[in-house]
Amino acid sequence: MSVVKVRPATLADAEALPLIDRDAGQVFRRFPELAWLADGEGMPVERHRAFIEKGAAWVGVDENNAPVGFLDAEVVGGELHVWEMSVHRDWQGRGLGRALMAAASAYATRAGLTALTLTTFRDVPWNGPFYERLGFAAISPSGLSARLRQVLDDEVAGGLPQDRRCAMRRIL
Repeated sequence: MSVVKVRPATLADAEALPLIDRDAGQVFRRFPELAWLADGEGMPVERHRAFIEKGAAWVGVDENNAPVGFLDAEVVGGELHVWEMSVHRDWQGRGLGRALMAAASAYATRAGLTALTLTTFRDVPWNGPFYERLGFAAISPSGLSARLRQVLDDEVAGGLPQDRRCAMRRIL
């Protein structure tokens, strides 16, 4: 089992992405206070399709060209915002997350964007610490743009713990 490549996502991939997201979410069971996330539905297929149609979605595929991971992003105000990145548990720890982020970064650079942004758990090993290793830095509350502040506020309103969430940026 090795990843053949990362490629732009197609509409034909969209149905598989919520399944990957739900599988990847099972790792949250390691944290009792976050275990409820493993029971979530994840992003609906319609939202994946919207990212794919905008040309800012990538998939990591296996030797049969079947998606095993994905990254959905959106250009917002000169930055590429990563809304979701998930990798099926069978494929975690093999560099697919790094490869997906590299594809997004290359896209943003070609598009002349200034940075990548995302929101994440600051203390979950495959979240904040992982993104720090990729060159992201947490944005202080006073440094948040109105857009990122709203994203974090919406996440908290949806039940995510405010004290564990942060926004991060990687300057290109």
